[in-house]
Amino acid sequence: MVTETNEILNFLVLNYGVMKATASSDENFFQNCPASNCNEGGPEIWFPFRLETSPPSCGVPGMMLSCSKQADTILVHPKFGLCKVIAIEYRYGFIYVIPLAASKCPLQKIISTNLSTDVYRPYGSDSATLVSCSTEFRPSNQYYVAGPISCLRNTSQFSYLVTSFASMDVLPLDCMVISNDIWIPYPLKNESMVRLNETAKGTIAFGETMFMWSVPNITNVCQECEIGGRHCGFHSETRQAFCKKHSSHVKVIAATSSVAAILVLSVIVAAALYLALKSKYDEEIHLKVEMFLNTYTTSKPKRYTFSEVKKITRRFNNKLGQGGFGSVYKGDLSNGVPVAVKVLENSKGEGEEFINEVATIGTIHHANVVRLLGFCSEGSRRALIYEFMPNASLEKYIFSQASDTCCQEKLRPDRMLEIATGIAKGIEYLHQGCNQRILHFDIKPSNILLDYSFKPKISDFGLAKLCARDQSIVTLTAARGTMGYIAPELYSRNFGTVSYKSDVYSFGMVVLEMMSGQSSSDPQAKNENDVYIPEWIYEKIITGQELELIREMTQGEKDIMRKLAIVALWCIQWNPVNRPSMTKVVNMLTDSLQSLKIPPKPFVSSFG
Repeated sequence: MVTETNEILNFLVLNYGVMKATASSDENFFQNCPASNCNEGGPEIWFPFRLETSPPSCGVPGMMLSCSKQADTILVHPKFGLCKVIAIEYRYGFIYVIPLAASKCPLQKIISTNLSTDVYRPYGSDSATLVSCSTEFRPSNQYYVAGPISCLRNTSQFSYLVTSFASMDVLPLDCMVISNDIWIPYPLKNESMVRLNETAKGTIAFGETMFMWSVPNITNVCQECEIGGRHCGFHSETRQAFCKKHSSHVKVIAATSSVAAILVLSVIVAAALYLALKSKYDEEIHLKVEMFLNTYTTSKPKRYTFSEVKKITRRFNNKLGQGGFGSVYKGDLSNGVPVAVKVLENSKGEGEEFINEVATIGTIHHANVVRLLGFCSEGSRRALIYEFMPNASLEKYIFSQASDTCCQEKLRPDRMLEIATGIAKGIEYLHQGCNQRILHFDIKPSNILLDYSFKPKISDFGLAKLCARDQSIVTLTAARGTMGYIAPELYSRNFGTVSYKSDVYSFGMVVLEMMSGQSSSDPQAKNENDVYIPEWIYEKIITGQELELIREMTQGEKDIMRKLAIVALWCIQWNPVNRPSMTKVVNMLTDSLQSLKIPPKPFVSSFG
């Protein structure tokens, strides 16, 4: 891997950027490095990949492919060895491979080997868990369980794969976890809610693996090119990646011709704008959404018609809730899978909410992020179809603690810690685990859903913003989020710059609300006799007082509450620089109480 790193560093001599190149320089690259393949039906190969017969400048080091005698496309993976390439998805940086080394149990190598390199890391539609059970059973729900796996079987143990979003009650009580984070590739065909025993078939039998590739400053540029319908190229002289021009054969003859072309283009643009303004507003939104959906990958959730949505919800007869966006209904897919259907009745922002949801949650899968199974867009009628969360949202349990004994029991300190850790892992994944960093900007209890086993899942990405993984500061034209959870810098830049740390602040407020049972945005909780909850908890922490907020607790529960309070107070520091990253937050929640440092006062005192 050191050699691979050095090669990439040598290749990336200077900082990259999208190149404003001349038409002739664009043309030279694509003439010297044309798209190619090993056989007529095989994957097409172009930058950042190259065939070994192409010049070195046609591809990135570590991404060279070759053709076998059988005309198969071959990748030499540093950890996996020789692999047959099944498919390449350039728009989202995926490559599907099957190892060629003979093995009685390909899955065993996937489990026992760290397959990540400087360029590639395993990825897929879902992260599965390998479990071992002392008794053989037939899975009652093959959407969540695959097996038994014959090559891992012995006389006393039977192995199964289980999706990360499944409740463990789908398994017998004698099952034990053997290995986590086994990535199952996306189905190559566009299918919604495919059974795990089908999607995992290639992984179990042949070791089929999907890798995501990442090369600093090249991957993001090339993906933008591919999403726009253009190939990506590279200038060896200037060391810059660039997008192929749609009309790269046109040469610039003279400065006067350029000016004339610009004038003509300006007229065309002005005319297009005039015609767009004349069209109906709803039609503009519809076209915008359709343009987005047309660039969406084959891994997208299934698209439904509005009549199919009505059938799924039985004509919207089971309403689960109502919000500013519209309504949520209970439904069932044709295969019996329960779903929640959000109908965007009052969508704002020219379809931005719908596009944000599909662009973010539709392309990622994590145990602590709610899963989008499908969507509908017909004119102004739009709907989003999610996995059903039977325990509703965290909000239901937080603000019923004081009066509801049942809710008190369900939000015991140990469960609070589990929920807080799950939310933190979900936000950490959004910030660090995706190809693009996703900033949620609306973390609050009503957007934290709870599954059958009370595992938290982050939902509602209508205000989310995508940015490069190495981009730490973002620009917003207005504050986003809900009062009480919005970080100070979103109101005023005097507090600092807007970044992923804004989600950290919101997380901290959610944890404090979960502990106290009081809302940070409830005006009735802020009369002159009430205290500011973060301030009250901070005074308890620095004076060493106990935090028995709801009921009497054991010493172990008191320690958990103190840990949650310390972590939350770090997260709500008014200066974003002082807040920890979500990776640090996860570590703090899983470390011992003794290892945590008391944070500085995170706010301006209200006591004067």
